[in-house]
Amino acid sequence: MNRPRSRPDRIGRLLSGLARQLELPFFDTGSSDARGRPINDDVSRAKAPSVTTPTDPRLRRIQLSERVLDYAFRRGRRKTIGFSITASGLSVAAPRWVGIGQVEDAIREREAWVLAKLAELQRHHASIPQVRWEDGGTLPFLGAPITIRVAARAHRLTRTTFDEATRTLVLSLPPDASTAQIKDRVEAWMQNEARSLFRERLALYETRLGVRHRVLRLSSAKTRWGSCSADGRILLNWRLIHFPVSSIDYVVAHELAHLKEMNHGPRFWATVAALLPDYETARAQVRNPPPELIPTL
Repeated sequence: MNRPRSRPDRIGRLLSGLARQLELPFFDTGSSDARGRPINDDVSRAKAPSVTTPTDPRLRRIQLSERVLDYAFRRGRRKTIGFSITASGLSVAAPRWVGIGQVEDAIREREAWVLAKLAELQRHHASIPQVRWEDGGTLPFLGAPITIRVAARAHRLTRTTFDEATRTLVLSLPPDASTAQIKDRVEAWMQNEARSLFRERLALYETRLGVRHRVLRLSSAKTRWGSCSADGRILLNWRLIHFPVSSIDYVVAHELAHLKEMNHGPRFWATVAALLPDYETARAQVRNPPPELIPTL
């Protein structure tokens, strides 16, 4: 039997619901509808027992016909059992009245789909290039690769410069700088560039839409490009700086449109289209990014 929620848990859940935060996922795994929302599947009752000994206490474990599978599970105010595949694996959400046996019977019924999507996700991750944190390493910046160069300069070991003509990022570091030092310096530079560009694009589309965000924060989330809350707090993933400006504009416009429509209904998409008439092209790239734009950092 599930342990009852504590009062703080209920309060936290209530506050989370009031925030009505709208999030934009990293990429499409085939488990969402035309508006990018996870598809909910109606399921039948379960009969098979579950295995509940995963190494991570936040997960549950189930024995399928082909393998043992760990999955994230949560309950909520919903009418059906929903499945989604994210960078973290399988996530299942269910109504409070549905027993865990029913949930795991539903997973077994969808076993072929779940395993196919997880394999697709694994292939996607395997295709993502690894960044070499060294002199001569490359990574994407605004849709095209840049080259890392390490050049020691006396009394200027904290300076980072970018040559747009050669697309070279020059780091002033000692010759024996570690990969961790190089990575930290490059990521710090990229985050600063991201913050500056995001502010610029937010200001542009806010003027056109007639809205105003309250706070901008950078995110390092593994599964979300951006989110917006009803009180004007916007989070944008700094790794969007790898993408072309057109893709960044789509995410910015998407989140700002939530300040008009806190949903993904027809009026929401009409608002996005008013800002970016060709938004579907950029949305496709954000939802299914080519491997060269999302390197393993």
